[in-house]
Amino acid sequence: MANGAAGSGVFPDEFGLALACCKAAFRASADESFDLAGIDWPRFVRLARFHRIQGLAWSYLAPRQSAVPEEASRALSADAAAIAANNLTAAAECDELSAEFEAAGVPLLFLKGLTLSALAYHNPALKAAIDMDLLIDPADLGKAALLLEHGGYRLFLPRRRSALDHWHRRSKESVWARAAPALQIDLHTRTADNPRLIPSIDVHSPTQSVDIGSGISLETLEDGELFAYLAVHGASSAWFRLKWIADFAGLLEGRGAAEVEQLYERSQELGAGQAAGQALLLADRLFGTLKSASPLRQRLTADRQTRRLLETAFRMLVRERGEPTERRFGTVSIHWTQFHLLPGFHYKLSELSRQLGSVVLRLR
Repeated sequence: MANGAAGSGVFPDEFGLALACCKAAFRASADESFDLAGIDWPRFVRLARFHRIQGLAWSYLAPRQSAVPEEASRALSADAAAIAANNLTAAAECDELSAEFEAAGVPLLFLKGLTLSALAYHNPALKAAIDMDLLIDPADLGKAALLLEHGGYRLFLPRRRSALDHWHRRSKESVWARAAPALQIDLHTRTADNPRLIPSIDVHSPTQSVDIGSGISLETLEDGELFAYLAVHGASSAWFRLKWIADFAGLLEGRGAAEVEQLYERSQELGAGQAAGQALLLADRLFGTLKSASPLRQRLTADRQTRRLLETAFRMLVRERGEPTERRFGTVSIHWTQFHLLPGFHYKLSELSRQLGSVVLRLR
């Protein structure tokens, strides 16, 4: 059987291999002795595609190709090549967008995507992404929309351009896409679905410049803000996709206990609530992230609500049931998690209003 984790029992072989692939992408000392003999390869390929870790998987498996059946090898290598090619296209487009927004005087940050891949894995080509996440000031929404339209992008969500301002008052992002080359942009005017979460993280927050290769550097959030943002982003979907927690663990790899604790404390100042503790405990269970930070682990584990959030995320992650939206009651755990990220009646009331408003907004 594959690797287990403290308090979690033994993982199925295929999920254990997926963890090994992710771990090897950010940890130079990762164990390379994973036994591939008992792997159900069609199942593993499905798992890798669902969790969007094909690039990480092939990076780990390519040197062991002789132990991988030809069909699985072809599938994963083709997926990894497509991810690398898409990332090259996205990198060039991000460079152009950065220059165009700067020339127009519109502050712009890149969330997740290529910048996070470079920070977490030191290789922007590995990480799969279906979109580019851009963060702007709400006051610049009209200018940003014109820039995207000039670049050939079409608004997909909301469906009507006239509804864009109203949409962004209720939603953190709109969705834009163009056909050639095929690219999607999620245009953010805030960083969390509920504005009470991480309310001060915006395009004017502290930033860092990240080299994504080919002489291209993009601006993203500084580590403290990025830590809080990633925790809230993952928690908002109950961490059902492995690549999200792998990115988070990769970002923390190599940091000492004091620095990890400092990042956690900063996340609390920024309003990440229990999303940060949930993220740390989940990363620890899967990747041993808190191995050198036992006091912080004990402190987080002592909180009953954080433990419940951890178990909810862990169940969502290891159950192979496909997209939550594709099955009946599949999003219940996500909605439950969203209600428990901050304490207090006022937050829960605001979250209920947000979720009901989101349903109404999407029906229009």
